[in-house]
Amino acid sequence: MAGWVDSRLGLSFPLLRPVPQFALNPFYWLGALAVVAFVIQGVTGMMMMLYYVPSPSQAYSSTQYIFQSVYNGRFLETVHLYTAYAMIMLAFMHMMRGYFVSVQKKPREVMWVVGMLMGFVTLGFGFTGYLLPWTVVSKSATDVGIGMVSALPPPLSSLLTFLIVGSGGDAAELLRFFDLHVVILPAVLLILLVVKMYMLEAHGISEPTGGASAPSKRKSTPIFPDVTMYLLELSLLFGAGMLLISAVFPLGLPPEYSAAAQQSIPQPDWYFLWIYQVLKVSIFEGPTGLAAALSAITLVFLALILLPFLDRGKTRELSRRPVYTTLGLVFVGEVLMLSYWGFTTPGITIPVEQAVFVIGGTALLIAVGSLLVYRLLYSRAKGMLTTAPKESLASTEVRSGLAFSALVAVGALSIGLLVNSLVGLWLGENSLASWLSLLGAGALLTLDVLGSVYLIYRLDLRTGTIRRRIRSLEVGWKN
Repeated sequence: MAGWVDSRLGLSFPLLRPVPQFALNPFYWLGALAVVAFVIQGVTGMMMMLYYVPSPSQAYSSTQYIFQSVYNGRFLETVHLYTAYAMIMLAFMHMMRGYFVSVQKKPREVMWVVGMLMGFVTLGFGFTGYLLPWTVVSKSATDVGIGMVSALPPPLSSLLTFLIVGSGGDAAELLRFFDLHVVILPAVLLILLVVKMYMLEAHGISEPTGGASAPSKRKSTPIFPDVTMYLLELSLLFGAGMLLISAVFPLGLPPEYSAAAQQSIPQPDWYFLWIYQVLKVSIFEGPTGLAAALSAITLVFLALILLPFLDRGKTRELSRRPVYTTLGLVFVGEVLMLSYWGFTTPGITIPVEQAVFVIGGTALLIAVGSLLVYRLLYSRAKGMLTTAPKESLASTEVRSGLAFSALVAVGALSIGLLVNSLVGLWLGENSLASWLSLLGAGALLTLDVLGSVYLIYRLDLRTGTIRRRIRSLEVGWKN
């Protein structure tokens, strides 16, 4: 056990190891740029703390004072907000890049979990900081977020509500958000950053999926001055870009929040918009439906956190990970689509049929596109397929593509029908038609899952990536 902990946390390894030549690439430093954004936010935030007062009666007026009376105060507020947005975006890009190149593989499992926790802390920065100006927009958006938290299962919702809201009332809520934003979350992020940096120095930077075969790429580059100057150049370019964008697109201050103020269409900021769009689907209306939707989204986050323990395969090449690669592309596509859809349909309840069509259609298009790319780029890679006549190979690829497309479409439809039936029964629609719909959707989903397993088994057997053959899935095969 001690050996496993040491091999994962790197307790016996030296610090500040040289960086391989292949890592001098901006995509390897997305996490570092997110830290740079955090530093910029810390500097600008401390300057704003000199004037800000965290109370409902003075929060807006002190923010307005920064905008109007402090020298370059509007510019200061703009830089702070835009670097926060950049930090969230960089953290997401860093996570997805790590997902696609499988950096979570042994021995970096714990490192991945720590990085995911840092990502949630980053989202916490955005959530807690958005309320502090006490504008009608920020207060309404925060109330939406608190309502989402309150819809979680009782033990979890009670704990989270107490942590972020406090004893109740606007004054306690604002002060709690301020404390979380400027004290608790920065301390937690710094602790996690130290832990992750130590493990990074212990394990080193993960090699490219294809390996750094060229000797020049494997050559080590000293931390100082080479890597230090490279990171400094990237940081200066990033900082200059943030300053330029902040100067060209300065912020405006929305009206102050009050009990009489009306915000016609409250919705969260853009990084939570995809979650809110899911909750706007008509089938998730009401406390029960909302809890079901948030529970499903929570499972998605848990799957991301526990990814190293779910994806236990040793290979990291994209060509040999079609399922996980396709799932990652579907996740990115759904987040982007739902965010844009939520931005263009504020306050509109989404019919379940439309949601199934748009969400399922997006997943279907991405999955089919991913399958076609794999067939075109990787099907004839060395060691992937046995030699076969060209006509037979092409016809097999066409059949596999059509079968996969049909399975994805049927799966999306059956999941939508199943969720619709379950929520209807939960809300009291206890009729024969509801039970028949539930049984039919469950049977259809079961057949779809079995068909998917069968198809994936066939494809994995052809590519040579199968580890253990299942003879019951080969009944009736010619070969």
